[in-house]
Amino acid sequence: MRIFDPHIHMTSRTTDDYQRMADAGVRAVVEPAFWLGQPRTNPGSFTDYFDSIIGWEPFRASQFGIRHHATIALNPKEANDPRCRPVLDLLPRYLAKDGVVAVGEIGYDSMTPAEDEVFAAQLALALDHDLPAMVHTPHRDKARGTQRSLDVIKESGIAPERVVLDHLNEVTVAAAREAGVWTGFSIYPDTKMSPERMVAILREFGPERVLVNSAADWGKSDPLLTLHTGEALLKAGFDEDFVDRVLWRNPVEFYGQSGRLDLSDVADAGPTFAGNSILRGGS
Repeated sequence: MRIFDPHIHMTSRTTDDYQRMADAGVRAVVEPAFWLGQPRTNPGSFTDYFDSIIGWEPFRASQFGIRHHATIALNPKEANDPRCRPVLDLLPRYLAKDGVVAVGEIGYDSMTPAEDEVFAAQLALALDHDLPAMVHTPHRDKARGTQRSLDVIKESGIAPERVVLDHLNEVTVAAAREAGVWTGFSIYPDTKMSPERMVAILREFGPERVLVNSAADWGKSDPLLTLHTGEALLKAGFDEDFVDRVLWRNPVEFYGQSGRLDLSDVADAGPTFAGNSILRGGS
């Protein structure tokens, strides 16, 4: 089983996790910029963080045979802190980097006016830089937050197939599918989605425009829950091709839209986006 985890925060994981992931078949990951738990007090903190996830972390991953890409953004939670607002001015420099395959995570935390402004501004940056967007749906009031996110996405003019709406569940998946965006599901202990629930969703809705991730971070999480979801799908009677589509070909297709997805040194990488081999810088 080959696995591409399209949303995992490896800066908060250990090298032992990288080894376990490699042993489990994880060959590629995307790390979205996110809140670190401790509030950041100035834009310089973000500069160091962004440099780390596009520089040090890809090197660390490569030691275990894993390709690492990133998404860059001012996250929704810190969008409410005026000390962080100047980060928006830093983003264009990072969104031009080869290893950056989307703008994200963006979206809502508490659905404040400040979050409205920052969300819209970063969707505009995605359009300006011809990048896909990863949108975080809020953990509270998820149904209303999902619909509000879809409204903002529609207003922005970005093509729905270039957006993944993440952290969805049984209540929100139908609206996202109807809107034509990619549907993201975080297999995360206790708070988001389990492998068994993911099997039921895939049985009902199919594998089209579905991304399954672990969202593993500094919380109670498990970077092998993508593997466990694949195992649960096989146990439920889905074939290996179905599992490969969900856990590998779908994230390759979504992030391949950036023109920057580089899987050139991944063993058995197989086809990339639209039958083309997409190397660094879109060459």
